[in-house]
Amino acid sequence: MFIPHTDADREAMLRTIGVEKLEDLFQVVPAEHRFPSLRLPPAMAEMEIAAEMQDMAWANESARDLSCFLGAGAYNHYTPAAVDAIIRRGEFLTAYTPYQPEVSQGTLQAIFEYQSLVSSLTGMEVCNASHYDGATAVAEAVNMAYANFRGKRNKVVLSPALHPQYRQVVRSYTVSAPIRLVGDEPEANLKAGPEALLPLIDMDTALVVVQYPDFFGRVYDYTALAEAAHAAGALFCVSVNPVALGLLKTPGEMGADIVTGEGQPLGIPLSFGGPYLGLFATRKEYVRKMAGRLAGETVDNRGQRAYVLTLTAREQHIRREKATSNICSNQGLIALASAVYMSLLGKHGLRQVAELNFHKAHYAALRLAKLPGYNLWSGTPFFNEFVISCPTPVSEINDQLLDNNILGGYDLSQDYPSLDKHMLLAVTEMNSREEIDLLVEVLSEVSHG
Repeated sequence: MFIPHTDADREAMLRTIGVEKLEDLFQVVPAEHRFPSLRLPPAMAEMEIAAEMQDMAWANESARDLSCFLGAGAYNHYTPAAVDAIIRRGEFLTAYTPYQPEVSQGTLQAIFEYQSLVSSLTGMEVCNASHYDGATAVAEAVNMAYANFRGKRNKVVLSPALHPQYRQVVRSYTVSAPIRLVGDEPEANLKAGPEALLPLIDMDTALVVVQYPDFFGRVYDYTALAEAAHAAGALFCVSVNPVALGLLKTPGEMGADIVTGEGQPLGIPLSFGGPYLGLFATRKEYVRKMAGRLAGETVDNRGQRAYVLTLTAREQHIRREKATSNICSNQGLIALASAVYMSLLGKHGLRQVAELNFHKAHYAALRLAKLPGYNLWSGTPFFNEFVISCPTPVSEINDQLLDNNILGGYDLSQDYPSLDKHMLLAVTEMNSREEIDLLVEVLSEVSHG
């Protein structure tokens, strides 16, 4: 660890505050608690520590070691080397929240570029910077809708095909609020399309939330549902997989008022669960109800291009009582990584990644559907995830897959009891034809076992 203060520096500081030695600063702490025995193991050399940490790391198996078909919200995508190289630059890696715009031009420009890219990708007018992950972004959308109607509308319709963990986070956020969450009850028909939500929308509805593609990988056009929500005066929110937007119609074209999403597929490593990135975009008319920060582009008094915090996190400043949320971190480094990723790929590169995901997933689905004992759960068009029914419990199948160095799909019975023996499989550009064929071969052995 680098500590910049010299002995002379410390002595000068102690003299200034009238203390002779460092230990005198701790006199207010009872003597028996000042320097407790920590019972630490004997000191080790740096080389020995590195070896021990490597031994611990080898106990983990990751998508680098296994063929990965596990998705359910976090996906194994390829990240260009330039992403990590750029975000490791000192001016980005150590930069803090830009409270002083005049000396934070680089950080503010990076945020502005990120916002511009996400706005273009989602088909929305403004994007903030940003939220913690896809789950908290959905919860913030619920907060925003409730604030927009000043508490006069208390119902929020959640699709049962919205990520189960996102719905759990929404419930944690709203547990003390007079908000009624409907639509995702245990008895909800999981195979039904968005039309099943139409009867739930009324004049008390503040927000309707769906996922695109949904948790089961299915792709729907939500235009009619958005129109129904607007006809009742409600807002419409779509939680997205951003990679899919390289190929599919944008939520903005469908009439979404709010678009949220998990930014992890945009150049963010799996990292055993985080840190990730919560995307949040909306229409300009709702911008003052949006949590987080908004960087803007202008000109300075010399006519030169300059960047500013157009809207800041209000809860940190003088109008805390007006804040719709206490979100305060702009996740700057992770947002920067996603901006670098999108910039490197560009419009055509992102479409190419999306097409690879789409075609490889459909190749896997077609092969698996031919196996005895396995069936595609839904005939609805899908992107890079799909559900198959299995002849035996998914946990047992995944154990056998792991024996063959394959990380299997998500066991849907964990969240949907009615989907016992159903597996959610994800396929990305990282899965080769050989890996898919091996998956099919091992699952075939399971069905014959």
